[in-house]
Amino acid sequence: MSRLTHVVDGPYAPPVAARELTAVSADGARIHVEVHGPEEAPAVVLAHGWTCSTAFWAAQVRALGADHRVIVYDQRGHGRSAAPVDRDGYSTRALADDLEAVLAATLAPGEKAVIAGHSMGGMTVMAAGGRAGFREHAAAVLLCSTGSSGLVAESRVVPLRAGRTRTRATRAVLGSRAPLGPVTPLARRILKYATMGPGSAPDKVEACARIVHACPRDVRYGWSHVLEMLQLDAEVGQLQVPTAVVAGLADRLTPVVHARRIAAALPQCVGLTELTGVGHMTPVEAPEAVTKRIRELVGTYITDVQVKEGA
Repeated sequence: MSRLTHVVDGPYAPPVAARELTAVSADGARIHVEVHGPEEAPAVVLAHGWTCSTAFWAAQVRALGADHRVIVYDQRGHGRSAAPVDRDGYSTRALADDLEAVLAATLAPGEKAVIAGHSMGGMTVMAAGGRAGFREHAAAVLLCSTGSSGLVAESRVVPLRAGRTRTRATRAVLGSRAPLGPVTPLARRILKYATMGPGSAPDKVEACARIVHACPRDVRYGWSHVLEMLQLDAEVGQLQVPTAVVAGLADRLTPVVHARRIAAALPQCVGLTELTGVGHMTPVEAPEAVTKRIRELVGTYITDVQVKEGA
């Protein structure tokens, strides 16, 4: 099955990039990057989550690409970025290295961007928040449906009461090596239950299922252990830029308690948006709300001077 499986028409079909490039991370990992929109426009950088790819941001790329320079990249092992060659390549440090490499490869020295991360992409942003390369380029941040610690214990993917039994079962489900196989009606129902709100439209479920099922199972398994052991609470306090948080109230994978905890700990939280009926896949489930928040952050925190200086 192709790793680039995704829908090919409609609002969730990935648009063709204006240009593509490869960013080289600190350990030599090669990261696939796409740039959409006018080169002189304000920059937005989008980091996707676990088992996803650049295709996950298709709705935001389409909506923002007319008047923003939208930069999307495949996290290592996802999409067209090569998988780590050993266990050392699976870490939040590596994710932060990759984001810094993408920023350096696509933005001029001192140029500012709004940086948005969904799920593991949000964890990537938190992991990088205290780094000089991140601070050089981050004007503001949007964290979507993410958490900084306790992911397995807090998850409600397994329909049991909170406690050791649920935690063990959740660890087994999220850390499974089993192949996901083709996207079938049953597979869509399972994915919808685990990651999306109950009212999610079929085209949104289809788009997410195709993207998730395209992730290689070894990559899915490798990153599952990083998420299980995640501890980024201290790093939240190092995000010294205006940061907005978006979460779905029907999110079973990273329940809204995570978003509330992060918002309370951020040095410069500029708002927590809680979306009724929306699950974990906020950029796909509520594309207008996520895109609107990105536009607001660009309009508030990126000036014409910053754009011109970066050109």
